[in-house]
Amino acid sequence: MTASKIAITIDDNTLKQLDGLVKSKLFPNRSRAIQEAITEKLSRLEKRRLAQECAKLDPDFEKSLAEEGLSSELDEWPAY
Repeated sequence: MTASKIAITIDDNTLKQLDGLVKSKLFPNRSRAIQEAITEKLSRLEKRRLAQECAKLDPDFEKSLAEEGLSSELDEWPAY
């Protein structure tokens, strides 16, 4: 995986907390801590977006689509 260097501005309190995480060996360095934080935030945003899109769906319509043709398929399944 290729990586790019960037510069960020961060407030002093957040930097102190970040350095505390590095000092406690939770992260090997600042860079890794920030990478993981950004990755986690992007993942959460993507999941939230998916949840928002799913909330727009009509459950009754989705159920009817899922069951469409189901009764004819049941006759094709072997009895156990």
